[in-house]
Amino acid sequence: AGTAARYGCSTVTAKKAAANRRIKNNLKAIIKNFYKALAAKDFGTAKEKLALAEKKLMQAAAKNTIHKNAASRKVSRMNAAYNKAKAAE
Repeated sequence: AGTAARYGCSTVTAKKAAANRRIKNNLKAIIKNFYKALAAKDFGTAKEKLALAEKKLMQAAAKNTIHKNAASRKVSRMNAAYNKAKAAE
C-alpha cells in the first residue's frame, strides 16, 4: 500500500518501478566501480568490471529497463576510457 499509494499507481506498477530502480542503482554502482579501478590504474580489475558492466547494461536494455542505445553508448564510452587510460600507461 505504501509505495503504490505514494506514486498513485497499482501495486504491479509499483513492483515493476521498484525492480527497475533496483536494477538502475546496481548499474550505477557497477559503472562507478569500473571508473574507480580505472582511476587507480588497476587495469586487470578495470577489465573485469568493464565486462561485468557491459553484460549488466545489455541485460537491462534487453528487458527495456534502459534504452538499448543508452546501454550501447555507456559501453562505448567505458571502452574508450579504458583504451585511453591503457594507452597512456
